[in-house]
Formats: sequence, structure tokens, C-alpha cells
Amino acid sequence: MTFDILLALIAFAFVSSITPGPNNLMLMASGANFGFRRTIPHMLGIGLGFTFMVLLVGAGLVQLFDRYPVSYTVLKLVSVIYLLYLAWKIAHAAPVQGGNASGVPMTFLQAAAFQWVNPKAWAMALTATTAYTPDQTLKAIAVVALVFGAVNLPSVSTWTVLGQQMARVLTNPRRLVVFNWTMAALLIASLYPVLWPG
Repeated sequence: MTFDILLALIAFAFVSSITPGPNNLMLMASGANFGFRRTIPHMLGIGLGFTFMVLLVGAGLVQLFDRYPVSYTVLKLVSVIYLLYLAWKIAHAAPVQGGNASGVPMTFLQAAAFQWVNPKAWAMALTATTAYTPDQTLKAIAVVALVFGAVNLPSVSTWTVLGQQMARVLTNPRRLVVFNWTMAALLIASLYPVLWPG
């Protein structure tokens, strides 16, 4: 991998990791409802889960999907259903009581597993492993995965911090309800590219 390709890959990893998407919207809601510390397993699950996903997709998993095209449809259906379920959970998150939200934030394993039904994660992994590994060697795929591992976690953490800072404004239960319903609506809106691809 040349230096120019590496720089382009780092830029792609940063932009795609920090822009709004299902992971970042859920982290923002979790930061607001549970705080930074309780959201750490969620952030680590995204960072490490996505890195592992990039490795497997680059190592040939995508060929399995190409061989069985119906699997794309099944994946899309599962993704939509699960994102709608998560939106419902965010919308109905309990209000903050005594400085802590009741309920449980997403765990490390839940966040890692979520990458496999996250449409944005699939788009990022497929683009990264095809555009930035022209020779498709395992070494190049490992570099792509490592770059995403290094860039993704600090990028997604900013959304948790943003949510945590917003919690100061969301001390009123009514404002928190509005915030949670807005995050749920934005999460549903993030399905637009999946349901109506350009």
C-alpha cells in the first residue's frame, strides 16, 4: 500500500466514522441517557467489532454474499427490523432519575454484533476493502482494519461526549423525551439509503 493510498484510507476512515449513522446516533443517545463511563463497552464494541468485520469482509466473506444474492435481501430485512427495534428502545428510554438513567446501555457484545446488521458499517467495510486494497492481499486488508481500529474509536467517542454534554440541558424529563424521540426518528431516517438506494 502506497503512502498516498494510506492517507486516502485514513481520511475515508475518519469521515465515514465521524459522520452521522446508526452507531453514532445510538452513542449520542447513550451518552445523554447513561453518561460516558457506562457507554464505554458500547464504544469498544463498535470499534473492535467493526475492525473484525473489515477483516472478515476483506478476507472473502463478501464472495459468499455474491454467490447467494438472496442473502443481501435477508440481511437488509434483518437490519431494518433491528434498527426499528433499537429506535423504539431509544424513544422509550427512561428519564434520568437522580443523575442516572434507569435501564441498561448496549453491551460490548451487543454493539459488536450490531455491526453485522448496520447498513452503514457494511457500506464502509465493502468500500474500504475494495477501494483501498487493490491487490486484495491479507496484509493490505489487515492494514485497512488497523486503520479503522485506530480512527474509529476516537471518532465515535465524540458522539458519546456530545450526548453526555447534552444531558446537562436534558434535566427536564420532557426535554429528554423529545431528545430520545428525535434520536429515534433520526435512526429510522438513517435507513433511507437502505430502503431507497440511489
